[in-house]
Amino acid sequence: MSTPAKSTPGGPLVAIGGAEDKTSEAEILRRVLSLSKKDAPVVGVITTASSVPDDVFGEYHEVFSGLGASEVLDIRIRERSDAASEQFVEMIRNSDIVFISGGDQMRLTNILGGSPVLETIRAQRQSGSVIAGTSAGAACQSQTMVYGGPATDSLRKGAVQMAAGFGLVDGIIIDTHFLERGRFSRLMEVGATNPEYLGVGLGEDAAVLFEGDVMRAFGPGHVIIVDSSQISGSNVFELSDGEAVTVHNVIMHALVDGYGFNLKDRRVLGPDELRAAGLEHWIANS
Repeated sequence: MSTPAKSTPGGPLVAIGGAEDKTSEAEILRRVLSLSKKDAPVVGVITTASSVPDDVFGEYHEVFSGLGASEVLDIRIRERSDAASEQFVEMIRNSDIVFISGGDQMRLTNILGGSPVLETIRAQRQSGSVIAGTSAGAACQSQTMVYGGPATDSLRKGAVQMAAGFGLVDGIIIDTHFLERGRFSRLMEVGATNPEYLGVGLGEDAAVLFEGDVMRAFGPGHVIIVDSSQISGSNVFELSDGEAVTVHNVIMHALVDGYGFNLKDRRVLGPDELRAAGLEHWIANS
């Protein structure tokens, strides 16, 4: 039996595949702001993953301010000692939306893992705040995350590197820039080795909203689901590291804006089913 895939209880959780539009349209970021249900929310931007935090914060300050945020906080955590700072903990507590930028997800887990800041992020979500992340800031959301592995030839035993993530969603592995960087083989290798995990491949300018047992796709791009729970065979247990993997009966789905996925039953939800279940309120397409 596969491990139930689900988000942890709390407020909206959004994972974005990277390279989201930051122009006047800014469809995904606009919807992220709408999830706070406040006219002028406070957005805290965590740039820990980035090697160019000045540039990254400047971009998000401009776009979120232009979309109506009352304040955009620069939560610039660069060292593990920063992640214990009461100043940064308070900034997160004062944020209606916590937004985690892209970069290197290993920097995120190395600096924030086990820290007061990460505990505060989890507490904010439990209290109903919006937590969102893009690229590395999305990949780190799962209990176990992908942090490395070649895009072109990852269907080999041991090719994909995994580590502990932030634990905001269980039973799911999130990969980003999925279509643009050809990362299908990464989630197939993960599925062959760990069939209980549901793979979620986020294309650029694509996002998912997690709430309970349902994940909803939104934005202009594609969300790819890689479900290995029904695989009928694989040679992975016979191989040495680096040898080519075969895997049979992997189920894949491509979702676009307006479609969802039931994480418990592992089935696609169409627009009519989402509306019938009263789930159309999740995203105000403004």
